[in-house]
Amino acid sequence: MDEVKGSASCDLKISEDVIITVAKLAVLDVKGVAGLDGTVGKMSKFRNNGPIRVSMIEDVAALDIRIKVKSGTKAVTVAQEVQMAVKDSVQSMTGVPVARVNVKVSGIVF
Repeated sequence: MDEVKGSASCDLKISEDVIITVAKLAVLDVKGVAGLDGTVGKMSKFRNNGPIRVSMIEDVAALDIRIKVKSGTKAVTVAQEVQMAVKDSVQSMTGVPVARVNVKVSGIVF
């Protein structure tokens, strides 16, 4: 009864949809972001043409994000904050290491 069995090996995969959702929530929480440049939907994920793209290289994620910033904010500062927020959120919530977060500011909302 007290015999300890060896642990079975298991493999955990995080879906790209989960990474996109976590990144979206992180982006929208950053002050100065007016929104994403486009909508995140099933077809945009399938076609890889949405505002958030995820590339998995082995078990490391690389994200490309298109955002719109609010008028009166510094686009560079907002983009840097988005990079940090997305990287921190994805790594802490999913455990997937993030190699890079590329942010493209595609517009200003007045």
